[in-house]
Amino acid sequence: MTEIDAKTDALVPAWLFLPDIAEMLDVEVTRVRQLVKDGQLIAVRRGERNVLQVPAAFIDGDKVVKGLSGTLTLLRDDGFSDEEILEWLFTPDPTLPGTPAQALSENRGTEVKRRAQALAV
Repeated sequence: MTEIDAKTDALVPAWLFLPDIAEMLDVEVTRVRQLVKDGQLIAVRRGERNVLQVPAAFIDGDKVVKGLSGTLTLLRDDGFSDEEILEWLFTPDPTLPGTPAQALSENRGTEVKRRAQALAV
């Protein structure tokens, strides 16, 4: 859990509060906090009240977007901070096309993971 700068914050089109995610996933808020703690989601403190929020793009209906957890692990293993991961996931890539976060939500996780692995080289 971290705070992010305005530039990175502006890249993420929509955010969700942890209780909203818990409702969507039909779990307790403590389970959502555990997903953050386990590195399966990224939550940052933002807004006037400095409350934890997760990019809405990380949730697909009633589940976490397929491939997100593995991608986050790859990027963290490469030494990326949460802020750098968010910046990478939400920066448009014309060769993808779109953002890596969009590609994950469109079930193009293999290509996103390939690109994440290439960052380590």
